[in-house]
Amino acid sequence: MLTPYGVHFARAAHSGRYALSVAMMSAQSGKTDNILDLIGARLSQRPVPILYVGPSKEFNTDQFEPRLMGLLDEAETLKAKVARGKRMKKTKKIVAGVPIRLAHAGSSTALKSDPAGMAIVDEYDEMLANIRGQGDPLGLVLARGDTYADFVTVVTSTPGRGIVETETDPVSGLEFWKTGSAEEIESPIWRLWQQGTRHHWAWPCPHCGEFFVPRLKHLKWPKGATPVQAKRSAYLQCPQGCADPIEEHHKAEMNAKGVMIAPGQTIEDAFADRNVPENSTYSTWNSGLCSPFVTWGDRAERYLNAVLSGEPDKIQTAVNAGFGELYAEGGGDLPEWQTLLRENVRPYPARSAPREVIRVAMGVDVGKRTLYYVIRGFGSRGTSFLLDYGILHGMTDDDVVWGDLANIMLAPIAGLHIEKVMIDSGFRPNKTDAGSEHKVYEFCRRYSFLCLPTKGRDTLNGRPYSVAKIEVKPDGSKRPYSINLVHVNTDFFKGLVHSRIKTPIEQSGAFFLHQGADEEYARQVLSEVRVVEPGSPKPKWVKQRKDNHFFDCEALVAVAGYSLNVQTIPEGVVRSWGDEEESSPTPSPAEDVPDDDDDDPMPPAPKTVDLRNRFRNLGARMR
Repeated sequence: MLTPYGVHFARAAHSGRYALSVAMMSAQSGKTDNILDLIGARLSQRPVPILYVGPSKEFNTDQFEPRLMGLLDEAETLKAKVARGKRMKKTKKIVAGVPIRLAHAGSSTALKSDPAGMAIVDEYDEMLANIRGQGDPLGLVLARGDTYADFVTVVTSTPGRGIVETETDPVSGLEFWKTGSAEEIESPIWRLWQQGTRHHWAWPCPHCGEFFVPRLKHLKWPKGATPVQAKRSAYLQCPQGCADPIEEHHKAEMNAKGVMIAPGQTIEDAFADRNVPENSTYSTWNSGLCSPFVTWGDRAERYLNAVLSGEPDKIQTAVNAGFGELYAEGGGDLPEWQTLLRENVRPYPARSAPREVIRVAMGVDVGKRTLYYVIRGFGSRGTSFLLDYGILHGMTDDDVVWGDLANIMLAPIAGLHIEKVMIDSGFRPNKTDAGSEHKVYEFCRRYSFLCLPTKGRDTLNGRPYSVAKIEVKPDGSKRPYSINLVHVNTDFFKGLVHSRIKTPIEQSGAFFLHQGADEEYARQVLSEVRVVEPGSPKPKWVKQRKDNHFFDCEALVAVAGYSLNVQTIPEGVVRSWGDEEESSPTPSPAEDVPDDDDDDPMPPAPKTVDLRNRFRNLGARMR
């Protein structure tokens, strides 16, 4: 009961109610002791052959086997039942007439040799994904239990890499891990865990009594603290709004009052073990913050040291082993998608242009079956406003979808015409679902006064972009033609988009969205993070989720805007013409702050510019 969070999964495995019991937790959380307790209970009460699968042969013989012998020698009900002498081997013990075999993931023969009534797979994430062409180690283990009707499998591990979010359960009000996409979760144990009951260890705040699920984000220390200072001052902050910090000495009491709870259960249900989700897999997760063996200060110090090192492997170890959470490379200081939609949206509809918009550009990401596009308007010092975005479906080696794109591209928005369109012809290096670059070239040749094809490059010797004339031959029967191709420094322009997103909304250069912007757009715009690894001359962009098309589009829009010198548009310039009924992206001073003092001076009127003459001959000038 020193680690009560582990008792639940062990009892579930011992009960026989579940075919599979999954425990996902941090290192130094008592996992091995729970496994040994489970083995001892089964051998003492209902002996069956047991197969233990460790991550390596060395782990089995050097670490697990001595602890297993400690169990067998110390347990009064077992030590007399152990066959000793020649029958005892390092990797095989006979207890109560049944074998305990220690196998490892690197040996497919050991995994396929003997039948078992109970199988335990330890540190699943560290195992080979494929054992010499024989398949997943868990699949091989499951096949060992075909001869036992009550066969039980136990899987434990700390998690690895992946991207997952949280959600609030409407029944309990607790914040649980949300079921993530298998394509965005590399960790095998996490994917296995979320297929089960998804129990979380929750404990009550010692101050307000409200239950919560502890996570890394609840661990706090003074801003700017060094790792040593964080070790001395680390505390937990109750997410329910308590002002009083939760100190280390509260941990034992909270663990004693804690409970394993699944989505759909109330706290009362969890304590009474009722309304458990119907599932053949019982799965549990607990934070490393619950471990009685490591203090919160130690966790904070190790995490900060890893972050300061800048080495992704060290940060991953701190997150996985220290807190039992998934690690997503990059992290960074970008806002959450919910924050982006809450703070950067302005009250103007799609395909309307606030008066701050002076110039308009478009970016198009090309796939095999889709065209993604983003249209953005630019104002003073590069301040930008999302005007429209969308997806055009259709095979991009046909003409139909390109005709749809032309209709959108040529249609004015609030009297403004798009001045520059950048179209992906291999913008993202190593893009697996790229469309036909010849169709891109053909379309750009047709609309050469407006469109330019692009190709991404990791670096361009410091240049943001370069333009080269290339000879393009659509097919063998047509004569080649010349076209300008823009080579894009992807790091520069993706970084520019991130910079705009992080710009405070009250400053020039801010990044605004129209009122129709949705979750999918926001998620995609925040789908990549920039990572600089120590000793590497090149930064890399790491995808946080599978779909990132709108982020690619925004980067292409940034290229177009940069080529139009939108960053040099003077401060405070607005249009003097346009749709008279369009909404303003920001409230007027009178609406924002009521003012009854007649002596205060009026704010200066913004500069205006009449762009109608500028746009009349735009096409001719670009040609």
